[in-house]
Amino acid sequence: MAKAKLTAKEKKEMKEFFESLAMMEEEKGIPKEFIAQKISEAITVAARKDYGGNDVVNCIIDTEKEIFTVFARKEIVDEVENPYSQISKEEAMEIDPKSIEEGFIDIKLDPKKFGRVVAQNSKNNFRQGVREAEKGQIYAEFQSKNREIVSAVVERIDPKTGNAILTIGHNEATLPKLEQVPEEVLKEGDHIKVYVVDVKETEKGPRIMLSRTHPGLVKRLFETEVPEIFDGTIEIKSISRQAGSRTKLAVWSQNEEIDAVGACIGQKGARVNKIVEELAGEKIDIVKYSDDPVAFVSEALSPAKVVSVEIESTEPKICKARVPESQLSLAIGNKGQNVRLAAKLTGWKIDIHPESGFFGE
Repeated sequence: MAKAKLTAKEKKEMKEFFESLAMMEEEKGIPKEFIAQKISEAITVAARKDYGGNDVVNCIIDTEKEIFTVFARKEIVDEVENPYSQISKEEAMEIDPKSIEEGFIDIKLDPKKFGRVVAQNSKNNFRQGVREAEKGQIYAEFQSKNREIVSAVVERIDPKTGNAILTIGHNEATLPKLEQVPEEVLKEGDHIKVYVVDVKETEKGPRIMLSRTHPGLVKRLFETEVPEIFDGTIEIKSISRQAGSRTKLAVWSQNEEIDAVGACIGQKGARVNKIVEELAGEKIDIVKYSDDPVAFVSEALSPAKVVSVEIESTEPKICKARVPESQLSLAIGNKGQNVRLAAKLTGWKIDIHPESGFFGE
C-alpha cells in the first residue's frame, strides 16, 4: 500500500483519537485494544456498503504504534467485471506502479468519511460490544477476588431497600441490607471492606454476592493481620459468627512451641484490636482448637470457665458442660448467644448445667 504522509491536522486528530482510547480504558477499565477492535469492526461494516457489500475493506487500528488506517484492497485485472473489488491496470499504475507486480492494490480511505455512517449504523453494535466487555471485565475482576476481601467506597444507600451501592475499582456492586452488619450505619463516602462470597455469570451479566456478615470476612482479616496464619504456621480450624455482636475463632498450630491464640491476639491485643475496629467493635473470642471434643468444647465456651464436659452421644453429637453457678449466665450468654456460637464452632450440641447439678436435672 502506498504510504501517504499525514498532514499536521491529521497527526493531531490521530493523537487525540488514541488519547481518547487511553482515557476510556482508564475510566471504564476496558482494554483500549478491545475498544479499537470494536471501532475497526464498525468502520469495516459501514465502509463495506460503499463497495457493494464486497469484503474488500480493512481497518487497522494499532494501539501500540498508534496507527489508524482504512483501505480497500482491489484485484488488478485486464478487464474490470466488478468495480467494487477490481481495478484496471491503468488505474492501478496511476495510484501505485509497484502494485502491478503484486496483482492487487490497497487504496487508502479517509476514516472520517465513515464516521457519520458508523455513528448512525454501528453505534448500537459498538455500545453492545462495550457493554459486553464491561461485563466481562467485571466478571474477570471479581472472579479473581472470589472468597477474598476487597476494599470498597459507599456511593449511596437505597432509601427503599437499604442496600448499599459500592464502588470497587472501576466497577459498581451492591451490598444487600441483609449482608450488612446489624446496627452498623453506612454513609456515603465510607471506606469499607467486604467479602466476595461468590461470583456467577448470568444472562443479565455477572452477579456478585458481597457480604459484611460472612465468617469468611473475619478469616481473611486475620490472614491479613497475622502473618503466621497467612503463611500456614497457624491454621484457622473453624469460625462461628453473629455479625455485629460476637465471633468465635478456633486456631491451631502443628508446632507445639507456638502459642496460636497469643499470636492471633498480638502484643497488648494489637492484632485482634485492628480487626475489632474494622468490624465496628464486634467481640472476638479466640480459642485453642483440639481434636479432643471435651477440651474443644471447654475452650469454645470461653469466656466462661468450664468444670467438666461429658459426652452423651456421638451420633448425633451431644454433650453436657458443667460450669460454676456464678459462670452460668456467662456460659449461656445473652439470649443464648455464647453457647449457640460454641455449638456452631465445635459441631456439638451443648447442654449447660450448673456445677451443683440442681439446674436442669
